[in-house]
Amino acid sequence: MASSPDRDESALKAALRARRSQLPARVMTGGIIALALGNLIGWELSLSWIAAYAVAQAIEIGAFQPLLSGARERLPAWRAAFGYLAFFLSGAVFGSVSVPLWLLGGAFGGVMAVLLLSASIVSVVVGSHRSRLAMGLTVTPHCVYLAATPFLMNVLGASGQMKSAVALGCLLFCGYAIAIFRSIDSARTSELAARRDSERKRAEAEAANAAQSTFVATISHELRTPISAMLAGAAELSRTAPDAAARSQAALITDAGRMMKTLLDDILDHAKLEAGRMTVETVSYDVRALCAQVARFWGAEARKKGLRLRVEGAASLPAWVEGDPTRLRQILNNLISNAVKFTREGSITLRLSAWASEEDNAALRFQIVDTGEGMAPDQMARLFTPFEQGDASTAKVHGGTGLGLAISRNLARLMGGHLTAFSVKGSGSVFTLALTLPLAAQPEQGHAHELQARVPLTPAPIVAQVEVVPAPAVEIAEVPEGAHPAEEGDERPVRILVADDHEINRRAVQLVLAPTGALITAVVNGAQAVEAAQVEAFDVIIMDVRMPEMDGREATRRIRAMEGPNQFVPIIAVTADTEDDDKAACRAAGMTDFVGKPIDPMKLLNKVIEAVSGEADDAAASRNVA
Repeated sequence: MASSPDRDESALKAALRARRSQLPARVMTGGIIALALGNLIGWELSLSWIAAYAVAQAIEIGAFQPLLSGARERLPAWRAAFGYLAFFLSGAVFGSVSVPLWLLGGAFGGVMAVLLLSASIVSVVVGSHRSRLAMGLTVTPHCVYLAATPFLMNVLGASGQMKSAVALGCLLFCGYAIAIFRSIDSARTSELAARRDSERKRAEAEAANAAQSTFVATISHELRTPISAMLAGAAELSRTAPDAAARSQAALITDAGRMMKTLLDDILDHAKLEAGRMTVETVSYDVRALCAQVARFWGAEARKKGLRLRVEGAASLPAWVEGDPTRLRQILNNLISNAVKFTREGSITLRLSAWASEEDNAALRFQIVDTGEGMAPDQMARLFTPFEQGDASTAKVHGGTGLGLAISRNLARLMGGHLTAFSVKGSGSVFTLALTLPLAAQPEQGHAHELQARVPLTPAPIVAQVEVVPAPAVEIAEVPEGAHPAEEGDERPVRILVADDHEINRRAVQLVLAPTGALITAVVNGAQAVEAAQVEAFDVIIMDVRMPEMDGREATRRIRAMEGPNQFVPIIAVTADTEDDDKAACRAAGMTDFVGKPIDPMKLLNKVIEAVSGEADDAAASRNVA
């Protein structure tokens, strides 16, 4: 099958690069041969031979230099012909030493000549790198010299039978050399095709991962929007509920929204773990307080089912360690949630223990022991498999995605630990999380980690309530009829700019902020937020990160860059992307604080109160100093 010009050109370049890398070895070998043969064939002849060989190498280098250096993609015909001639000349000069070896060296010289020619042929075949032309032009003179061996044997008076046998041997060797070249060429071609196929598949996999990441981010953003509205609406219904029945209905909506948020978080965490995009942070936190908070949270759920939730060994834990409290809390919540879910009677115990490890580390063990129904061996075998549950009835009875334990094990591994399970059917289960964490000193008063979170303040009205009037694009709350504009010295309404492309999100934020009496302006994208910030002073800007036309980060950068009343206004990012690199990008753009989606109404209110009171600016300044 004829090869394409592009393939021939590529093969020639590969052969040239190989020959260039082998040049020092070829010249050194030639010099050693010349020194070894000086006494046998004469120094003048030996030195003349090595000089001619060096000239042939120089001609080859000069002819092909523009192609190797990248100065030219293709050589002109005359230079290419000159280079091909150098290939032939190199082989002819090197092999020519066999003639004086036969004529002057006797039988010993003849043996040396055959060995040199055979070794050179093998070297050329191996080093030609898919270029049939380079191989053919270089190896042909060697084969000619080798084919001349029977005739040169006449010098030693060899018999006809001996010469015939040698001729046949030389012919077989040359054929064998050509077969080796074809085999090597085929192997290299297959390797190249496999490499290209691997590169193509890698590129496809990277594109698929990128598409999956984009899909996950989009789904996260889109699904969190209606969940935020559900939670915000439920909070407002609960606040204004006239009776217990209405409050019960609001609580039902809240529970449904939180369940949807939990399921969404599990799916997104699994996708991030599968894509290798999940990260853990390292901060100082009080591990005892974390365990106490988790136990208090699940204690109410356990009591509803008539179960006892106990904590044992908390005193053995070190107070402060370094690690990721959010991920540890997530694992413990998953494990205790499962224990509560699958235990009908008895108790659930969070058993804690720790011991000193080397280099100021502490080995921690968290065991969740339940008196539930336990698991059979076949259930244990698929316990940590994503989307698998104990049996077919589990999802029907208890719901869930079957991701919690898989995520927990992967998070444990990500933190350098491991999660194991032991269970016997009818005798309960024991889940053990083992971590080794560095010990940490207790932070100074007032600088403890967010784990020692403030109890959310009940937001008192910032000013007297004003009516909020939503509109499709730019929504500005008007002062109610009969109200008087604030005069000099009067307390003016707090002005808040809300930028979000989803109307449902804008309405949800307005619903959360309405009780504060704030005057709200709502816009649908970053460009409108920049325009609004140019004409009116705001006390707080609530900025969605993902928006069409101009996203929240770019809008923030522009607001920070322009002179005016809003250059240093607190800007709270509202985003479903809550990884460390996403937060860092928001800070780099100039955003002051963050609220994750789905929006927790109380968290949003607290962030607004902090921004208005100046606490958000102080926190941002502390982060910048750190």
